[in-house]
Amino acid sequence: MRGKVISPEVALAFGRDVYHGHGKIEILPKVVVRGVEDIAVAFTPGVGHAVKLIAAEPEAIHEQTAKDNFIALVTDGTAVLGYGNVGPRAGMPVMEGKAVMFKLLAGVDCMPLCVDTRGPDHLVDLITALEPSFGGFNLEDVAAPDCFEVMGRLSGALPVPILHDDQYGTATVITAAVINALAVTGRRAAEITAVVNGCGAAGTACIDMLKALGIGNIVAVDKPGILVRSERYPHRHWRAIAHFTNREGRRGDLADALRGADLFIGLSVGGIVSPTMIRSMARDPLVFALANPDPEILPDAAEAAGAALVASGRFDYPNHCNNVLAFPALMRAALDTRAKEITREMCLAAARAIAGDLPAADRHTERILPSPLSPTLYPAVAEATARAAVEAGMARRDPGHGWVYKNTEHLRRLAHLRQESLPELGYALEG
Repeated sequence: MRGKVISPEVALAFGRDVYHGHGKIEILPKVVVRGVEDIAVAFTPGVGHAVKLIAAEPEAIHEQTAKDNFIALVTDGTAVLGYGNVGPRAGMPVMEGKAVMFKLLAGVDCMPLCVDTRGPDHLVDLITALEPSFGGFNLEDVAAPDCFEVMGRLSGALPVPILHDDQYGTATVITAAVINALAVTGRRAAEITAVVNGCGAAGTACIDMLKALGIGNIVAVDKPGILVRSERYPHRHWRAIAHFTNREGRRGDLADALRGADLFIGLSVGGIVSPTMIRSMARDPLVFALANPDPEILPDAAEAAGAALVASGRFDYPNHCNNVLAFPALMRAALDTRAKEITREMCLAAARAIAGDLPAADRHTERILPSPLSPTLYPAVAEATARAAVEAGMARRDPGHGWVYKNTEHLRRLAHLRQESLPELGYALEG
């Protein structure tokens, strides 16, 4: 599929014209209530027994409530998709859509929380206060640098994991795509030069993951141009990135950075890369133009300029690098192991599993990532991530080899059975 546009009419009707009310999600009970006696058990006085048990044994919350499979999708609306600071209300469609993906792909129940906060301190306090209700948090569409502060203060401090999907979720998928792109084009990670343009949440995590993957030389570019170690930048994360990138000491703008580079990863804004810049790269370059909804350069233009392989963040072109391939399984694994946090090692294990879900025989320059419809993708990625959590000492529960795979399959099946029982929604993930 190339260049097919999703019309506003189709997109708006999808969340409006559903079988009752509006929106993409609802909350349903998992127990059957047929009469007054069932009400007495499900509600009062029955719940009193669970209250007393949890008060005496706090860990009983995992067995008596839905906490272990219930997460909050939290946004302040300051960096929604490619639209910027449009506010928490405009962020609600994204959170609902993401809740659908979590449920159908990995069986995770979600509550969208679009919050009108007064900065990172307020957001940290809010998430901390909400922790008793949730088994994990997904931080979404929070602008840099506030997102770094929030994640820095909450990761490891909360007794439940928090995933900043715009950060490590995106970076995990990009890393998986790079693994297969290198294999398809016969390159070795240690021998290439990569340029990452845009050092916000996704770009910073991407650089960290590429470094862990063994990329030989990474050049980071942001508003000041190529980041250089000797400069004193106003943002602390720019200074940190400059410290371990650009080993050749390059200076200049994006065009200067791209000369002779093997790999371009754009996480910035649309239309800033020209065909001339692509032609200045190394022979048969790899171009990941991932700005959404408009890429830094359109895939067709990049190919015409000599790119051997092009990826974008859009589903209407081949090689779409979308974080939907990662975030459901990352959180599934964290919940099933009661992981303290989601680490780089867990994300790297997930990236390798995503890359491996596409058989080598099926990989080519227009197919370097598996489909989100793959029946094995999410169980396999969740299992690999869970084992990494256990090996890294992040897990508070080891469910055993293979259990997370089977549990993910089971919960996906239940979610799809529920879909099939609904009146016509006009959307079926596997049908």
